[in-house]
Formats: sequence, structure tokens, C-alpha cells
Amino acid sequence: MIADGVIPRAGAFDAADSGADGSPSAPQSGRRSAAPGTGPAAPSPVFIWLKEVATVVVIAVVLSFLIKTFLFRAFYIPSESMVSTLDVNDRIFVNLLVPEPFSLSRGDVVVFRDTKGWLSTAPDEPTGPFTWVQDGLTFVGLLPDNSEQHLVKRVIGLPGDAVICCDDGGKLTINGSPIDETYVNGAEEPQIRAFDVVVPEGKIWVMGDNRNHSADSRSHLESNGGFVDLVDVEGKAAVIAWPLNRISVLDNYPAVFRNVPAGG
Repeated sequence: MIADGVIPRAGAFDAADSGADGSPSAPQSGRRSAAPGTGPAAPSPVFIWLKEVATVVVIAVVLSFLIKTFLFRAFYIPSESMVSTLDVNDRIFVNLLVPEPFSLSRGDVVVFRDTKGWLSTAPDEPTGPFTWVQDGLTFVGLLPDNSEQHLVKRVIGLPGDAVICCDDGGKLTINGSPIDETYVNGAEEPQIRAFDVVVPEGKIWVMGDNRNHSADSRSHLESNGGFVDLVDVEGKAAVIAWPLNRISVLDNYPAVFRNVPAGG
């Protein structure tokens, strides 16, 4: 039988059956041994490293996008309206699970879309060769949103609340109960701007902690009542994430509003 279907050349049997001196020798295997170095080349260490890095980057981008879409979103603070709670150039993470499925509370710091034209000027479109890179990283959540189409303020009045400024002692009242606003920036004496409102259903009343430098609900009484639609709320600001020396959880000061009765 011819092993492995290999047809021997003429004289092959003679060479296989006898040694150089004519003596019998062991039969040669018909299977040829592979020549060294003819197998597939192993991938280089650099290629393996690049593949691992690419995999990690893709996973990070996907996770960041999912987190940004459903859980948290980063925002950049461009103005002083919330000093000293939030400073200019702070980066914050916003909890997107508020106001739905979790409800807002008085004292929460919220980020909302400017659908009513509160901003004095239209935001400038960013320009430059790497604008698309920045937009892409912002879209997937790897960079904070620094657009000027959002505002950040503190919730003072919920739907049904009667919010009045001010009583004889110069304090803000909610549903007839005066509150001691310990979160207000104490560097300046707040200017009293009188108002008397009842918050409609589906809306909130918001004010900046830096009262003398905040164009909040008080500044828009004539145009739209000063109220913010709940559907425009992106979420509740949860933590300051940058700079490192300001990393902290944002407080909603429940003690300030503890004695406020429910609104009508």
C-alpha cells in the first residue's frame, strides 16, 4: 500500500528497502515532516496591544454613552449665578432619573433646557478643525456639555406652592412659612425683588444662589410667569466632579424646607 497516497519515484522502493551497504533498513515513513518556519506567523506584540486598547476604548465609549443617556450626564458651569454652591468652570454630574422616575424636591439644584429664551444671547457655534471631535466626545458623554442652551438653578417652588418675597423680616416664604436660605451666597447682601406667585401644575419656580447675579424666575415674570416646565428639566445636579479640590455631593438643604407645608 502506498502511504498517504504519495506515488514514489522510480527506485524509491530500492532506496527504502536497503541501506547504503545493501543491508535491509527500516521502512521510511511516507509522511513528510514539515519544514521549519512554514506555519502561520504569530501576531506581533504591538498588534496584540493595539487590539486590546481598541477593545477597551470601544467598551468605554459604549458604557459612557449608555450612562450619559440613561443615568448621568456631565455639564460645564459657565456663569456665576450659583456661586458659592457652584463656581465658574466647575464640572457637574446630573442625575437623569430626576424628575422621572424620581420626583424633585424643594432645594434640588437642577439643569434645564432654555426653551423660553431666558439667555440674553444666542450661543455661538463652536468653530475649529477639531470641533467635530469635541462634539462627538460630548455626545457619548466623555466630555461635559458646555453649550449655553442649558441653565442651572435651585428649585424653590413646586407645583401648587405659593412663593412670596418677602415677609416683614425680609425672608422668602413658601405656603406662608418663612425659610432661612443658608445656601444663598453671603458675600453680598441680597437685593430684595418683590414677587408673589403660585406655581402652576407641571412647572417649578427656580432661583440662583448668587441672588444679585442670577437671571432666574424673578427676571421673567412678565414674559412667561417665570416658571420652568418640568418637561424641560434635564435632571438633578448630584455632584461636583471637577476640579479635584471641589469634588463633593451637592446638598438640597432639607432642613431649610422641613417646616414648609404642602402647597395647594
